[in-house]
Amino acid sequence: QKEPFNVICEKVYNNKSGAFFIDGPGSTGKTFLYRALLADIRSKGHIVLTTATSGIAASILPGGRTAHLRFKIPIDISNGGTCRISKQSSLATLIRESKLIIWDEASMCKQATIKALDDLLKGIMNLNEIFGGKVVAFGGDFRQILPIIRSGTKAETINACFINSFLWPHLQKLQLTENMRAKLD
Repeated sequence: QKEPFNVICEKVYNNKSGAFFIDGPGSTGKTFLYRALLADIRSKGHIVLTTATSGIAASILPGGRTAHLRFKIPIDISNGGTCRISKQSSLATLIRESKLIIWDEASMCKQATIKALDDLLKGIMNLNEIFGGKVVAFGGDFRQILPIIRSGTKAETINACFINSFLWPHLQKLQLTENMRAKLD
């Protein structure tokens, strides 16, 4: 977990943009990494927004919210929906001032949801760079739950995955492989 921690902190503290995907099976320490990033960055007086695709995952992160609530993403985004945040709102100011956005269980959401965040951040930051030039760390495990497509085929489900998004190649992939729970046993 030290390497991903250092890579992300380097971008945050040097005011550089960065988009990451932290990939790791269960028990490899993704939540521990998120908490370490939160503690370090917030201890220096900076804002970190913690979100997750599911409410359960959001509830275990300090200050966590579902991504749909935090970024006002419509639940049914299939018809090209966008986030409903005014550039002049206090939420837009909070997002602008944040140094890091963490989104856990991103592997569970549809690629259209991630695109909505990209569009929102580009608009709020007035910058056409990926995710508006913000440092964004997605995390998840594609070996677990994939997006849910109502009455969808296997091919439709796979096509809706974040990994098939045009944004995916622009993310730096960080791997967690060691099972930390088994190591402690």
